[in-house]
Amino acid sequence: MIEACRLIEFPQKGDERGHLVIVEGSQDIPFDVKRVFYIYGSDKDVIRGRHANYRSEFVLINVAGSSKVRVDDGKNQKVFNLDRPHTGIYLPKLIWKDMYDFSKDSVLLCLASEHYDENEYIREYEAYVKLMAQGREDGI
Repeated sequence: MIEACRLIEFPQKGDERGHLVIVEGSQDIPFDVKRVFYIYGSDKDVIRGRHANYRSEFVLINVAGSSKVRVDDGKNQKVFNLDRPHTGIYLPKLIWKDMYDFSKDSVLLCLASEHYDENEYIREYEAYVKLMAQGREDGI
């Protein structure tokens, strides 16, 4: 599953007036966007996320500054550095995610495939690892 986490380069337009980055649901990203939120003002030592989702897919884009995203599928981990406003990371459902190492000017934009539902969150890492070891059919 970790292989499904990937960087996405978004189309850019630009001239002497500046840059425009385009992100369209079901075209530039593999889902229709149902929720948008962003994280800013986090200290460098803060870790955000710390969860997985049963149904939600995400695309994370640092539209300003930088941050790192550690993804985990219960067996493997990978770290992505988000530091360009035209690059995002796609996270499929059932991927544990930790966002950290935020620069002072970081604004991390999050595009989600689902509306917020607390019941679809897995917030305890040990329970997540156990679920993933059982296989998707057993717990989902």
